[in-house]
Amino acid sequence: MTSYFTTAIPYVNAAPHLGHALELVQADVLARHARSRGRPVRFLTGTDDNALKNVAAARAAGVDVRAFVEGNAARFAGLREPLALSFDDFISTSSDPRHAAGVERLWRRCAAAGDFYRRRYEGLYCAGCEQFYPEAELAGGLCPEHRTAPETVAEENWFFRLSRYTDQLLEILESGRVRVEPRARRNEVLAFVRAGLADFSVSRPAARAGGWGIPVPGDPDQVVYVWWDALANYVTALGYGTGDPAYERWWVDSAERVHVIGKGIVRFHAVYWPALLLSAGLPLPTAVFVHDYLTVDGAKLAKSAGNAVDPAGLADRYGGDAVRWWLLREVARTGDTDFTLDRLIHRADTDLANGLGNLVNRTLTLVHKYRAGQVPPGARLSGASATLAARIDRTLGNFDFRAATDALVSVVDEGNRLVEGTRPWELARAERDGDGSATELLDTVLATLVATCRLLATESQPFLPQGADRLRTQLASGSRVGHPVPAFPRLSFPHVK
Repeated sequence: MTSYFTTAIPYVNAAPHLGHALELVQADVLARHARSRGRPVRFLTGTDDNALKNVAAARAAGVDVRAFVEGNAARFAGLREPLALSFDDFISTSSDPRHAAGVERLWRRCAAAGDFYRRRYEGLYCAGCEQFYPEAELAGGLCPEHRTAPETVAEENWFFRLSRYTDQLLEILESGRVRVEPRARRNEVLAFVRAGLADFSVSRPAARAGGWGIPVPGDPDQVVYVWWDALANYVTALGYGTGDPAYERWWVDSAERVHVIGKGIVRFHAVYWPALLLSAGLPLPTAVFVHDYLTVDGAKLAKSAGNAVDPAGLADRYGGDAVRWWLLREVARTGDTDFTLDRLIHRADTDLANGLGNLVNRTLTLVHKYRAGQVPPGARLSGASATLAARIDRTLGNFDFRAATDALVSVVDEGNRLVEGTRPWELARAERDGDGSATELLDTVLATLVATCRLLATESQPFLPQGADRLRTQLASGSRVGHPVPAFPRLSFPHVK
């Protein structure tokens, strides 16, 4: 069963912030977990280069647009190492030769279906969202996403007949053929479709874009609207339009095609994108997993707001494991989550240094002290340990990272309770006094602790790839274990790299 996981591709009008890291880490966990279960996986991310806001940002900086875009795209790609990301492909839509060819082919397929027409249009346009808004959606006259007043724009564009697909989209969403999680987001999308869909503009004048973007096939005076362009990346990165067999394997034949996105772009992914695919006669995504926003002091993390948190700098100072763990353990499945350094440090110290790391440390210390590093037979996994893998499968299947990390922590707590409840040091004392039953029980306790820690090291790998590797090295896999070395530093003390 093949699996294809993607993130949304962000604009490159500025450097990446922690909100981008959230999405990348969530998708990375899904991809790593699927691989750990033996499934062939492809994980895609990249950058949305062809937006007008990228052009505006480059002009404001007094920099050549291509140089500006490529420089910021490299910063997004550069998150791979500090966040321990495992993406298989990274697409930059302005420079990747696969992309323009695929966009052109997709456009021609929809044109052949009779789904384009050209007309003059005047509306309220938010440059931050790169979309037109009806007045009814502008509370107080402001964009709901950026809280700025849209500008009035009048121009002649190509339009897509979205209204033609209303009934099909309702059936797809209601039946779960395209699954939207969490349920609140699904209900939101259904309400939007049931209210009636209007055709939408899918091109922009090339003159307004300064020639930046992909020309509309057969109409060089227009460039393809950035959202059409961007959504296409999910298939163009697989070689759609070039004859690459990767498209057939990972899109047409994949058992799951999963988009991980933020709540502000749900309509594009759960309504517009499926409609484009229906028009072109292509398979639909199977799931759209939606996360809410990170905030600082209650305000959404945003480049334009000046409150962006640099994820690479954060990982460099506190470690990639600590950053990943906070994003997975603290961020709510629904509702925005406020970020502070204190919360990151407290969570890493509590769960990683004092929790998982300490359990492994004390287990290895006990095995070396009482069995010279030799793992005795007789492990008995039960309770939370026995069900850990199934719980992680279920919770990640529901796009619930907090519940998945809860499952790991519950096994750590169970292991610590086993130590406190059996008191191996007292069993060792009774063993020295000739108590044969104490020997048998001590063997069982030590074997169970090692098995529990090895299980934790394996199942935590998608969440904490670097720390899990350190744990697995110490715990080994045979009849002997290595010596304990702290796997997770305490961050409440000055952190020295």
